[in-house]
Amino acid sequence: MGFCLSISSASGEDGLPTLEEVKIRGRLQSGYRKTASVQEPTNQVPKANTAEFHATIEPLLQASCVPCHGPEKEEGGFRVDTLAPDMIRGGDADWWIEVINVLSNGEMPPEGNEFQLAGDARGQIIDWLSIELQTASQVHRNDRNHTSFRRMTRYEYNYALQDLLGLPYEFANDLSPETISEDGFENSSEMLQMSVKQFVNYRAIGRQALQKAVVRGPRPDNLYYSIPMDAALVKERNDKKPQDLKRGPRYRDLATGETYRAAYQYNGGRMAHLPSKQLTDPPVESSKVLLLPPGNEHRIDLSDQLPDRGTLRIRVLASRVSMESPSPPTLRLRFGYQPSNDSRTSERVDDRDVPILASPDQPAYYRWDVPLSEIPRNNYRGVTELGDLPNPTEYLILQNSYSGRKNRQESEIEILSLQIATPVYEQWPPESHARIFIDSDNKEDEPAYAREILSAFLPRAWRRPVTDAEIDRQLALFTSVRPECQDFQEAMIEVLATALASPKFLYLIAESPQATKSEALTDFELATRLSMFLWCSTPDAELLDLAERGELNDHQTLLKQTNRMLADPRSERFVQQFVRQWLGMQLLDYLDVEKASYPDFDDELKTAMQQEPIAFFQQMLAENRSVLDFVHADYAMVNERLAMHYGLQDVHGKSFRKVSLASNDRRGGLMTQAGLLAMNSDGKDSHPLKRGIWLLERLLNDPPPPPPAAVPEIDIADPEIAKMTVKERIENHRNDPACISCHAKIDPWGIAFENFDAVGLWRDQIKDKPVDASSRLFNQQKLDGVDGLKRYLLANRQDQFCRAMVHKLTTFGLGRPLGFADRSSIDQITAQLRQKGDGLSTLVSLIVTSELFQAK
Repeated sequence: MGFCLSISSASGEDGLPTLEEVKIRGRLQSGYRKTASVQEPTNQVPKANTAEFHATIEPLLQASCVPCHGPEKEEGGFRVDTLAPDMIRGGDADWWIEVINVLSNGEMPPEGNEFQLAGDARGQIIDWLSIELQTASQVHRNDRNHTSFRRMTRYEYNYALQDLLGLPYEFANDLSPETISEDGFENSSEMLQMSVKQFVNYRAIGRQALQKAVVRGPRPDNLYYSIPMDAALVKERNDKKPQDLKRGPRYRDLATGETYRAAYQYNGGRMAHLPSKQLTDPPVESSKVLLLPPGNEHRIDLSDQLPDRGTLRIRVLASRVSMESPSPPTLRLRFGYQPSNDSRTSERVDDRDVPILASPDQPAYYRWDVPLSEIPRNNYRGVTELGDLPNPTEYLILQNSYSGRKNRQESEIEILSLQIATPVYEQWPPESHARIFIDSDNKEDEPAYAREILSAFLPRAWRRPVTDAEIDRQLALFTSVRPECQDFQEAMIEVLATALASPKFLYLIAESPQATKSEALTDFELATRLSMFLWCSTPDAELLDLAERGELNDHQTLLKQTNRMLADPRSERFVQQFVRQWLGMQLLDYLDVEKASYPDFDDELKTAMQQEPIAFFQQMLAENRSVLDFVHADYAMVNERLAMHYGLQDVHGKSFRKVSLASNDRRGGLMTQAGLLAMNSDGKDSHPLKRGIWLLERLLNDPPPPPPAAVPEIDIADPEIAKMTVKERIENHRNDPACISCHAKIDPWGIAFENFDAVGLWRDQIKDKPVDASSRLFNQQKLDGVDGLKRYLLANRQDQFCRAMVHKLTTFGLGRPLGFADRSSIDQITAQLRQKGDGLSTLVSLIVTSELFQAK
């Protein structure tokens, strides 16, 4: 169902309508909005409409398609005249899908061919094919050609343990990365099998996670550090005289103006600050401060007495040096150690870079809570004495992470003091311990208490009610291991670790042997699928309660729960995981940009590039924006570093925010985001082939055919080829007969991006030649750069893009590949999406409430 749109009215400065106008007009022309081709299921046995085929459709195909795809001519190795019109019992449904795709997209018959299809004739063929394919798809829904039964992915397992135990730790670091499916997703059932070795690994990880969740004995006493910069200066100056310093980390006496170099060295442990068992407040007003310029850092030695576990609570009293800069400096904390001169390590204690907003006359405290068990620790603590080598101390690194290029002198941070308390516990025993070892009057009766613990823990872990027989089996295990364990707690940890290594925890959506493909999920299975979709984790108590009452499968209840879950911070996991997998963003993680060609490319910019598509999707989801904004939007989500890259003004700070774009801006939508352009380059120059394939695979769900064997490579050692632009090299390569069939479908899409270089910056010239980003598709439709590409997609391919979006998001939501049997359901969801305004959160709700989502 695709319609070409001719745009003749002009409203833009260049005589063309704006892209937003094209988007609206294209939407009004949607075949999904204008036709009623989505058929509701009936109780009648569907039959193929072969009579209409022979009477109407076959003559049209004979006249326009068979001359090139028939007995006399078999272009592309494909014949139309031999396809069986009965798609229910015949075996040619996949070929008919290809036919409807090329007809809907206007690719066939190609422009200039003598055998053309009039608009009415094309519509007749498309309508017949649409109805027949949907009918056949509905019939095939009962075929057992796929399964949703799979284990959790590495990230789902990690989030599930976090939510189950109430700890924000990274539990899955030792698990291997997942294999990516043909669709680009990690959560595909066809890839998520389990080996015996993996089972053993899961049990070990589960035990370690449980051990981190529980504690023993009485509450430990806190240690305190109270470090005013006066004291830090005394530790470091070593009676050296003040120096006239204006750069680098330094101490300053505000009363006298004297400055002292701030430099860390072990120096026999003399610079180490020792903790106290009593909290003492440092003076709020001090004449001594530590000054940190942008990009600089300084270490504070905390000696070797920090405990192994618990929270390290850090409070830094700080301010800006100047309020003149519109961009506040940001403070980053790292924790590390240096056992020897040639051995050191450190790690960020938090993903946040905290903006320092306080003024010099009103400094403020900024706080970090750091789990000591989750950061790198010095193995020489308790092995060597303080002052000896190897160095047993650990230190905190204070870093000004401001990355702006302007106002750097005004972006220094002034640090007055440091307060640390550890090991901080909000309650004792901690909440994570109380989740497992629940309060009970039966604590002295081990078998009775063990039953209570299992009765509370297993339903949450296994996401369903448990039977008495299942609890009895776990109790039998407890009885067998109890003599080998030092106490009750250790024995229970072993039993619960076994429960976490069970398929009942690790696997999703168990299927009965007699299940049919259309069998509905139980309420508990639906709760699991919904939570894995929107939270990438296990259901919470509210979902499980609804499932237990048998109310979750109600349409309005599902809508209410979907809205609740999308509003929950845990939905950020869904956004991050789906966007990264959908767009193939692991390519950006490993991008290596040639520094000589792009000296301004740095880690801060790369990080911003990685975050932009995620922030963009999150904004669209929150505002229920049209999915067509992925093609083009009149706004962008940027922070200061990315805005600088794009040439956008008045964007300050590291947080992403929505910025309106002028009609002549070159950004808007996914295709012009720098990170997605950069990851589809080679780090030195653009790569039209990569960009074209990415567009077809990720955005249009229309992957090109694989390249044939022994494809000739472009010989850049040839001096004549070396002189060519990238576009000229590709066109020269395409002239090879072995290459033209694939490249004709790929190259025009990729060439449209040629105004963007390897890091996504706009360019007008390449090697002193004007950039030529124009190309023609296989149907001779001209694409004039990325603006022309957007116009074509919005005018001619809206239905295809929306259907691709439905396909991708549903594939992720179901955790399995979609096949022909799912086609009618995908068409139905797409039609509903188009009729309801194309909103992104609307799409999520349509998927969740669909029969497809609620079936095994």
